[in-house]
Amino acid sequence: MANVVVVGAQWGDEGKGKIVDWLSERADVIARFQGGHNAGHTLVIGGQVFKLSLLPSGIVRKGKMAVIGNGVVLDPWSLFSEIDKLAAQGVEISPENLMIAENTPLILPLHQDLDQLREEAAGKAKIGTTGRGIGPAYEDKVGRRTIRVADLADEETLDARLDRLLAHHDALRQGLGATAVNRAELRAKLLEIAPKLLQYAQPVWKVMNDYRKSGKRILFEGAQGSLLDIDFGTYPYVTSSTTMSGMAATGTGLGPSAIGFVLGIVKAYTTRVGEGPFPTELEDADGQRLGERGREFGTVTGRKRRCGWFDAVLVRQTCAISGVNGIALTKLDVLDGFKTLKICTGYEIDGTRYDYLPTAAALQAKVTPIYEEMEGWEESTEGARSWADLPAAAIKYVRRIEELIQCPVALLSTSPERDDTILVTDPFAD
Repeated sequence: MANVVVVGAQWGDEGKGKIVDWLSERADVIARFQGGHNAGHTLVIGGQVFKLSLLPSGIVRKGKMAVIGNGVVLDPWSLFSEIDKLAAQGVEISPENLMIAENTPLILPLHQDLDQLREEAAGKAKIGTTGRGIGPAYEDKVGRRTIRVADLADEETLDARLDRLLAHHDALRQGLGATAVNRAELRAKLLEIAPKLLQYAQPVWKVMNDYRKSGKRILFEGAQGSLLDIDFGTYPYVTSSTTMSGMAATGTGLGPSAIGFVLGIVKAYTTRVGEGPFPTELEDADGQRLGERGREFGTVTGRKRRCGWFDAVLVRQTCAISGVNGIALTKLDVLDGFKTLKICTGYEIDGTRYDYLPTAAALQAKVTPIYEEMEGWEESTEGARSWADLPAAAIKYVRRIEELIQCPVALLSTSPERDDTILVTDPFAD
């Protein structure tokens, strides 16, 4: 059986949570490989709603191993808050079904402070982060001054790490007009939470390789979306990690050969949260309708999402970069009732046509989308579980998307409910 990587192929919020949960029934291990608690995955199971940020979506299924890999940045206080909320909903979480890579970097209160201080100082030039410390935590990882899970097991090591970390952060805080970090208070908080966190710590790279050798099926769960990738996204309005499929290998300690099938999650229209370019954004009644029907508010932040028509140029681009084998097309039902639909098939910039989004910010700002119009449908697609349940115009829309993005549809989702899914190709099949 193939191991499967799930990545968002737009700006996030594509419905990865439901798809990962649906696929996790076929998997033995579900692993998060990047991002932090800025992710927001909503699962609707039998009418019960589960909202996850750090925990892999497979945690709600019994008999599965959930893994937080080293590519994630981990806020331990947020983690245990999330565990407590799920426990109140009847989900049992213990070292029997959750493990955390011992080399996972920690998000500390000082990271959140710095995130918010910078956004306030930036004014109109702000990036639009969630303010949860994700970016500063990744900076410290690359700067070789982070505190990792394993460091909590030894006070001498922790003290050395704190000294190096605070030498950097106190200087930054002074420059931003903030007071120095209370070292004793931070140290005490870390030592207090250490026993709770360390019980989940494992050499994930080794355990995952053992799982693979024994034939267990692994599902790799990405967060955010490909257009927020630190390298290939709409920079600088991006997240601070690699959101492409290749990160599944380095973010868990498995080699690239462990990846069998890459599934890109794609919404039937386009949304974006925060600042940055958005070629097909609609600021009219159609955009308002998409937002209302799609309930387009961030799971983590509650921020209203910007909405627009489907952008085939961007999805084709992200599918190529991540090596997507098939897409899961979500929220098709949101388009029910539109008399006319539009798909962006190309861009025009200063009279020149482009079949990709240029990297230069100056060119991105001048993009004019080139649209192809298609007939909509009046019938409802909500809850459809087979092609026979779909209107002919809806099938035509899906087929045209496949042609334009040069990638087939493997799954089609027609509501937030787990079972309202049409399976075309099983990603776990060899």
